[in-house]
Amino acid sequence: MAEFNMYLSSLLLHSPGLGVAVMMNNYFHDVATAMLAASAFCLHAIVRVQASMNTQAATIFFLKTHRIMVKFFRFSIWWIVIGGIPRTIFYVSFEWNHFADKQQVPALMVKHVLMAVLVVWGVFAWRRLKKMVVRLRDSLPAEMRAEL
Repeated sequence: MAEFNMYLSSLLLHSPGLGVAVMMNNYFHDVATAMLAASAFCLHAIVRVQASMNTQAATIFFLKTHRIMVKFFRFSIWWIVIGGIPRTIFYVSFEWNHFADKQQVPALMVKHVLMAVLVVWGVFAWRRLKKMVVRLRDSLPAEMRAEL
């Protein structure tokens, strides 16, 4: 394993373009995690407004917004999974070595725990919202459901 880490480190030293690609992948991986949690939070806020208004128009607005926000969720979850592959491969040579050299391992650990919590919470919130979407869609008259 140490030889593989040395090989990846030498690749990064000899190819600045690869280093930029890995850095950007890591950045967008973190952004995808934030998007997943933020999209669930935004939809939760819209649910609260819909519940306080409790009108069919508010329900349709929520359901249409949900349909669009699902695209953000899917993009985020796929980027987290697919972008996690190169991040995992280059982790030791790109992130761990950098943080360990600067005595920032506890900060790196906190970051990963926070990111894991955000992903788990985001997926849980989206699953909870899915149940609400089904309930709200079923509560609409048939002609309004056709509008969706």
